[in-house]
Amino acid sequence: MIDSIGSRIARLREKSGMTQTVLAQRLGITRASVQSWECGENMPSTERLISIADLFHVSTDYLLDIHADKTLCLNDYSSDEQELVFRFLQYCDESAQALDEKK
Repeated sequence: MIDSIGSRIARLREKSGMTQTVLAQRLGITRASVQSWECGENMPSTERLISIADLFHVSTDYLLDIHADKTLCLNDYSSDEQELVFRFLQYCDESAQALDEKK
């Protein structure tokens, strides 16, 4: 997933004729941060994803490569049940990151 986001950001940036430096300036971050996203080393924060989507006039779903068949509808669940799902997903993300760091 990280590679997908980074490659999408790179394509949008290049299509807009921006350098990594210009994109970084527009987002108020360092060029190294942009480079790390595009190389798949890191992933932008939620705030940055929203800013990138706004800047390039795309959806965050596009940046995250989310399609209807990859989504989970929680409308029929109570707020407590939804919270449990979110906590489980967060746990999975944190566990995956911990495993990646051990490599």
